[in-house]
Amino acid sequence: MFIWTARFSRKKAVVAVLVMGAVMALLIVLMGRLPQEEVPDLPRLTTNEERVAYLESLGWQVEPEPVETLQFLLPQQLAEPYLTYNDLQTAQGFDLTACCGKQLSRYTYTVTNYPGRPTGVQANLYVCEEFPAAGDILCPGADGFQETLAYPEAAA
Repeated sequence: MFIWTARFSRKKAVVAVLVMGAVMALLIVLMGRLPQEEVPDLPRLTTNEERVAYLESLGWQVEPEPVETLQFLLPQQLAEPYLTYNDLQTAQGFDLTACCGKQLSRYTYTVTNYPGRPTGVQANLYVCEEFPAAGDILCPGADGFQETLAYPEAAA
């Protein structure tokens, strides 16, 4: 059996606690500075050509230039109508909550190959920090609709 004893003064105890606190604070700061792992599935969409190619990879044919480009700040916490819109996005693998408090860019393109609707259909693509964050296919009007970016299977 081995017995070890040590004298530990109050001053040494305070110094030890302060040193452990400093080490823990340093670890927390360093962990926050580690590079975040990027999602490999999502392409970078920095140029118009990349955005058009992304929509085409999903099966959509669009006019080469967007009809509208809009930048806005997403709120820190999602409320309506963002919550309902995010339900549509989570169904296709996106999640707007990852972009809360960040600037988004919305690019709206004219779709030319929607089945049964040769005109009046648009594709909205939302980009956050160069990656797709959300998107939808939209037909405004009384008989309109809003769907995910997935090309309709019946037409494929």
